[in-house]
Amino acid sequence: MSDQPTVREAVLALLRSFGIDTIFGNPGSTELPLFLDFPDDFRYVLGLQESVVVGMADGYAQATGNAAFVNLHSAAGVGHAMGNIFTAHKNRTPMVITAGQQARSILPFEPFLFSAQATELPKPYVKWSVEPARAEDVPLAIARAYYIAMQEPKGPVLVSIPADDWARPTEPVLARTVSQVARPDPALLERIGQLLEASRRPALVVGAATDRAGAWDATVALAERHQARVWIAPMSGRAGFPEDHPLFAGFLPAMREQIVAKLAGHDFVLALGAPAFTYHVEGAGPHLPAGASLAQIVDDPQVAAWAPVGLAVVGNIRLALEDLLARPASATAHREPPPARQPAPVPPAPAAGQRPSTAWVLHRLDQLRPADAVVVEEAPSARPTMQQQLPMRAAASFYTMCSGGLGYSLPAAVGVALGRPGQRVIALVGDGSAMYAIQALWSAAQLRLPLTVLILKNRSYAALNMFAPAFGFAAGAELPGTALPDLDFVALAHGHGCQGLRAADGQALERLLPQALAATTPTLLEIDVD
Repeated sequence: MSDQPTVREAVLALLRSFGIDTIFGNPGSTELPLFLDFPDDFRYVLGLQESVVVGMADGYAQATGNAAFVNLHSAAGVGHAMGNIFTAHKNRTPMVITAGQQARSILPFEPFLFSAQATELPKPYVKWSVEPARAEDVPLAIARAYYIAMQEPKGPVLVSIPADDWARPTEPVLARTVSQVARPDPALLERIGQLLEASRRPALVVGAATDRAGAWDATVALAERHQARVWIAPMSGRAGFPEDHPLFAGFLPAMREQIVAKLAGHDFVLALGAPAFTYHVEGAGPHLPAGASLAQIVDDPQVAAWAPVGLAVVGNIRLALEDLLARPASATAHREPPPARQPAPVPPAPAAGQRPSTAWVLHRLDQLRPADAVVVEEAPSARPTMQQQLPMRAAASFYTMCSGGLGYSLPAAVGVALGRPGQRVIALVGDGSAMYAIQALWSAAQLRLPLTVLILKNRSYAALNMFAPAFGFAAGAELPGTALPDLDFVALAHGHGCQGLRAADGQALERLLPQALAATTPTLLEIDVD
């Protein structure tokens, strides 16, 4: 009998050394050998569809800061998961995805459920993909995948593993220390520091990489030192600055002309952890207002390369800000502060028996949520209202998809709740979005997570109506295929093992929202909004 560990034993030992004890998956036949004699110190989190699996893993990885380990089934399972693999790529979420493959001995005969081009299938939305040439190489491939996933810009990777590899003997692989971040060029940071000091009216545009890098406090310090107004970058999947701070200016739209208009009057713009800029619809004209210059600090060299204008510096955002703050303070510390953003008006309360507005729901949620609550949002039509009525005030307090792909946030909220025990996690989801990954409720129920799911039920794909005029539709035109009648989320919650509540009017909302926010098991509150 060989003293060598099996591939399965070597991989599990390697995962332990990486601090990974949770596997997210939906197994098929080709994955079963991984689970032979499954160890007691590992937890398997089952999702009822592969996109749900990857969404949960994404939320968990972002909440814990470590790569998530995912187990998918061959070509079909990877195909089901591709929407949220795309989102993980855009979110820069570290994730090691394993996909089953049929046994090596029958691969020449194109067996049932094999993956013909396993390494090509997830591209271009993984940083690296491989099917090891030998079974003995699987642990080395897992190690390399982990290091690549964790290096900035972080992201998902995929390893295709034939079913008969897991039982083969191999050599153990010891974990190594591999650098995950790089310090930006000091000479270029010095130029940015000089530009900040020379600016009369600087602006910061903050993106998701700022929060990912743990640079929240440093961003506040830099803004305060230079009295710079702070904008959130278009389509940012995380908050990067306290939205109740006097220097907070608001949110940039994903439209070129509107970005230029909002940044008018600024003579220097520094984009932190964000592209400059993300656009959603076709535009024209300059990318910056007249007289303004731009620099950006990003963790992705591809983003730096395609930026149309300005100085671009690549490296870790937190380290960059620490170096900028280490420079001697200049006279800009005495610069006149810009005018504070006007607070959003309090929306009117609904009359007795009437449905509340989305603004009123979010206003009450802001008043009632715990101070350390985490919001995971996927309600595109409500996002502008949320940005007015539900300010994010702390680091790592907000998550959504950087991709724009629906079906992410409900499972991601399950993963965040699993990775943040003791914190209230609130999934704020539209009725259309919820149906992309409703099976996530079952996983939440099985895990008995204190998760609050708020469904903003407007009975349509309302975001399409918002965008329709930009594509030539008359304002208020009824679009085909956008109505969502007859969805019963209370029944869906009960069917998945969760508590389900319905607020059909403002009075019911006042009674049920505190109950949902205090629940110790997964609770869904369907809110009819006007």
